[in-house]
Amino acid sequence: MAKNENFVQDIANIDEDFAKWYTDIVIKTELADYTDTKGCIAIKPYGYEIWENIRNYADKLFKESGVKNVYFPLLIPESLLQKEKDHVEGFAPEVAFVTEAGGEKLDERLVIRPTSETMFSVLYSKWLKSWRDLPMVYNQWCSVLRWEKETRPFLRSREFLWQEGHTIHETKEEAIDRTLKMLEIYAKIVEDFLAIPTLKGRKTPKEKFAGAEETYTIETLTRDGRALQAGTSHYFGQNFTKPFDVKFQNREGKEEYAYQTSWGISTRLIGAIIMAHGDERGLKLPPKVAPIQVRIIPIAMHKEGVLEKAEEIKNLLAKDFRVDVDARDQFSPGYKFNDCELKGIPVRLEIGPRDIENR
Repeated sequence: MAKNENFVQDIANIDEDFAKWYTDIVIKTELADYTDTKGCIAIKPYGYEIWENIRNYADKLFKESGVKNVYFPLLIPESLLQKEKDHVEGFAPEVAFVTEAGGEKLDERLVIRPTSETMFSVLYSKWLKSWRDLPMVYNQWCSVLRWEKETRPFLRSREFLWQEGHTIHETKEEAIDRTLKMLEIYAKIVEDFLAIPTLKGRKTPKEKFAGAEETYTIETLTRDGRALQAGTSHYFGQNFTKPFDVKFQNREGKEEYAYQTSWGISTRLIGAIIMAHGDERGLKLPPKVAPIQVRIIPIAMHKEGVLEKAEEIKNLLAKDFRVDVDARDQFSPGYKFNDCELKGIPVRLEIGPRDIENR
């Protein structure tokens, strides 16, 4: 089919207006929608299933590498954020505060979580006693809020979903090893599960995470030739453990500060999928991450046996794949074909009376 043929209606030309094409894909494939809360999106079922598939695969790899899941508070006392100078300066423009609750002004402002290094650090200082307690390799799946001025669905929202890993270790070498191990896991997620090539490397001092000694990144390329940061892993050294007094009795019986890391991926990966694989027909989903891997479309489903055969084949395939049957009677087969193309469903299986007759 010719590239300029108008196969899918109502999406901008990818070569003429990439930004509008991207937004059209998000809205018209029902991945997400805008809300009355400026800069925040509602993720719809189709988009959330993609995130669930990413999350489930990533969580499995994390746990295989020794990570334990936890959950920490959304609200962080402002005084905690002030403890690490570079960290607070780096996040100050993006921080949102809660100043009143229950009709009364709070004694101390509460930060709505932009990231959780400070909260993890203060609790690690409470829990850590001896080298025998180490390492602590924790992760939480949650949302964070960063007051971005310019937003775009999935790529840069004010509130977004992510995971944030926070670990402390006995030695510098162990901490650096964990930092690089998580970068390799992120590359595996993006390359093997999302079918997107990555470039791994270290951020420049100017671009590194606020408070980190080193920040490592995986970058992907988009269809318009730009680089997109897809995941980061940070080595903090003792930049947080010293101000937060995260110390332990080492093997020689002396007090020592722990070494710390953090690392994260987010729903930005959905944007990466769109921009790496999408085309003039719409979204294209790699089979491993697709919510629907096979869609069965009955042709002339009003005829005897057609719908039943479609359901039979669905039940057969459902043992190994995510399958559905498009039995909507208000739409023509042509509309359903276009819908499959637009939503990037990897395999479309058409079944009609003649197919059944010919087996």
